[in-house]
Amino acid sequence: MKYKIERNTVQETLILPLYSRKLCSELYPNLYRDETAVRLIDQIDYDFSVAEKNSRSLMQRFGALEVAMRQNDLAWEVRDYLKNHPCAAVVNLGCGLDNTGRACDNGRCKIYNLDFPDVIALRQQLLPAGEREQNIPCDLKDPAWFDKINASGGAVFFASGVFYYFLTQQVRELVQGMADAFPGGVLVFDAANRTAVKMIAKTWLKTAKIKDVGAYFAVSDAKSELSPWDSRLQVSSRGYMLGYSDLKDPSVNGFFRFLAKVGDGMMKMQIVKIRFSGREQEKKAPVAMKNHKAK
Repeated sequence: MKYKIERNTVQETLILPLYSRKLCSELYPNLYRDETAVRLIDQIDYDFSVAEKNSRSLMQRFGALEVAMRQNDLAWEVRDYLKNHPCAAVVNLGCGLDNTGRACDNGRCKIYNLDFPDVIALRQQLLPAGEREQNIPCDLKDPAWFDKINASGGAVFFASGVFYYFLTQQVRELVQGMADAFPGGVLVFDAANRTAVKMIAKTWLKTAKIKDVGAYFAVSDAKSELSPWDSRLQVSSRGYMLGYSDLKDPSVNGFFRFLAKVGDGMMKMQIVKIRFSGREQEKKAPVAMKNHKAK
């Protein structure tokens, strides 16, 4: 059975990232592999002809490389956190049809996938929750979801391509709320400077009839710009094209490596990591986040 995706729906917005991850797997198999994306594309009834045509263009292929690096970087940060917090909550904010949580599963962590109700409804059909996993319908801007996360063993949150669609004040309020709720936890996400965000947003802003792109979240120097939000934030960042990999793979040509340098440099494309200061999880006495066990 194939699942039909109608045009001009929220579900349709999940298709392009999914197709990009499939394309990544085909173009850069030594750098990235997403078997779930490859499988799901075959299970979806949707006209991919435009996406397939666009995939032949140089910039579309570089865009696929960007997707691959972003997912790899976020997965690296999740696995790094799990080394010291093996029973942590792994929380995918704005999950869509992404399966990074399972890809990082160490057999002990708890996996949570959060997104809007209609997105989660589709996910439940295509990616039903597995062992130690929950698909949670919610609005990320509403902190009610905090209480659904069992963070007794720590918590690492990641958001891929999500905060570009948030106002700066909305990101700030979310981060401050998470600092209250999850001391000792970590949030990692991709971000870019104002120039890059304007390029990313030029299409959907017109559709939404939004004129003030300057109100949307963008960052150039994460540590200096985000640290003042709250004294409990420990902020760091790395370029997301070359900060975790040198891209010295036969599948990546010299021009793409040049574009990667431009992205990390001029566009400040980065992975931001925010650690919420607080008591770290103790192995024998799990009290770091005891007030936020799932109900």
